[in-house]
Amino acid sequence: MIRQPHAAPREMIVAEAIKEVVSELRLVDVADYIAFIRLEHFATISDIVDSAAEMFLMPGTLRLGHGGEAHVTWTETARIVLDLELRPSGACVYFALTLDAHAASIEVNYVAFERPDPDPHANTAFLRSSLERARIRKTEPRRTEPADLG
Repeated sequence: MIRQPHAAPREMIVAEAIKEVVSELRLVDVADYIAFIRLEHFATISDIVDSAAEMFLMPGTLRLGHGGEAHVTWTETARIVLDLELRPSGACVYFALTLDAHAASIEVNYVAFERPDPDPHANTAFLRSSLERARIRKTEPRRTEPADLG
């Protein structure tokens, strides 16, 4: 697939938006990912992705795309590649998440906008703001001052 010219900055935006989700996905044992992929139990991987995302992103924002790959050899570190879709309001990002023992990386394959702007930088800014709106943020409980009774 031919990469879009503005993929690099968009990859950084996506990576920042899903970093907590990736940490959750890394809690699953690599052997489980290998088994689920080899046995084509993609519904189970979809459930894992949904569960990992539910604390950090609005429902339906991140989901498993068309599957995944397990790269396992006798001489290299196991590598899991998940095909994911990020769907904040007004955009859809199709990308691959690669997990291995030492790192995680993403490769954006395509970004579609509902109402694309002719300026690609404006589209990138829209993607950033749309992903910010899709994030779930922990808030501190509101502190109320005690009533003055005296």
